[in-house]
Amino acid sequence: MDTEQFALGYPASTKHLTGKKSFHSISVAEHKRLRKLTTSSITGHEALAMYIEYIQNIVITSLDKWARNDKPIEFLTEMRKIAFKVITHIFLGSDSDSILGSVEKYYTDILYGLKSSAINIPGFAFHRALKVEEDNIYELNLMFLSDQARNKLLKILQTVLDERREMRESKDKQKAKRGMIDLMMEVEDENGKKLEDADIKDLLLMFLLAGHESSAHAAMWAILYLHQHPEMLQKAKEEQEGIMKRRPSTQKGLNLIEIKQMEYLAKVIDETLRRTNLSFANFRQAKVDVTIKGYTIPKGWKVLVWNRGVHMDPENYPHPNQYDPSRWENHVAKPGAFIPFGAGPRICPGADLAKLEISIFLHYFLLNYKLEQLNPGCRIVYLPIPKPSDNCLAKVIKLRS
Repeated sequence: MDTEQFALGYPASTKHLTGKKSFHSISVAEHKRLRKLTTSSITGHEALAMYIEYIQNIVITSLDKWARNDKPIEFLTEMRKIAFKVITHIFLGSDSDSILGSVEKYYTDILYGLKSSAINIPGFAFHRALKVEEDNIYELNLMFLSDQARNKLLKILQTVLDERREMRESKDKQKAKRGMIDLMMEVEDENGKKLEDADIKDLLLMFLLAGHESSAHAAMWAILYLHQHPEMLQKAKEEQEGIMKRRPSTQKGLNLIEIKQMEYLAKVIDETLRRTNLSFANFRQAKVDVTIKGYTIPKGWKVLVWNRGVHMDPENYPHPNQYDPSRWENHVAKPGAFIPFGAGPRICPGADLAKLEISIFLHYFLLNYKLEQLNPGCRIVYLPIPKPSDNCLAKVIKLRS
């Protein structure tokens, strides 16, 4: 949280793959400016309320489809698809379905290369993030990215920008204004300067990469943890049933007031984020010689805040290995003791969006479905994000009314 003595210290691979204007690379002042210009639509539940209907429609449709499928599904993979639809709708607009598949197929390799060593040799994650296969020949030139995953994504985003600009210049301006991409094209700083296309693409690439992973993984783990603790599952389910009973007969679907009433579910989500540790570290670099508790960190040295060490520290959370949502009753975490989305001025701007998506998904799942894992004891892979090695192969079972 100390921006005076520490700068960002992300690996070269992260900076290279997310771009010069992503939040991983820019200065504190530039970060503050861009954050103010670009994140107003995804910070705070009130700002996000306009997306509730869209999110719940995707959730309802997806759950029904999964339950009708005779074959098991990769639950995590399907959750990613839900979250990816939401984030592309918010950032690229309601007509983004036509490019959804094109964007989605490139993001996985980039994600796995983000925090890897920047080694561009076959077999390394960073190489997979950059490569494109053509007749089984790999492009090994690190600086030449025109045929590689990042540039393919940037080309797709440039096409969207060009289409938006053309629509905005046409007579039907209202039709063109659909996503945050339009706001990014419009915003100006105090000097009247607008964002360049390259800046917009770097920011969009970062938001699209980060905006679906946390919510997809957290929703999956919340379901798994609740199924492992039937009494907690029942308590969470009863809370959602209570919301339904209080709902006026004329109301269709969730609203923001009801989501704020999900007090136990909020504890479930926070405990899931604490126990799972979706981001393994925060990366910093000493700007000057720094002394902390008698230890000197020389200028230029990298410092990693190991999130699992923080969240599993018994001084912060008694019996940390236990999954216990009740620990959050009347609990106020010490500064720096709960950092699933980072901390300080660089805290992830998508935290509210992720929690909103998770809440909506859990609401409909708890009311109407249960999960049957095919390999409940399968190995857990911890990097870059904890997940079952089989991507949670399971059947979604619809409950009887």
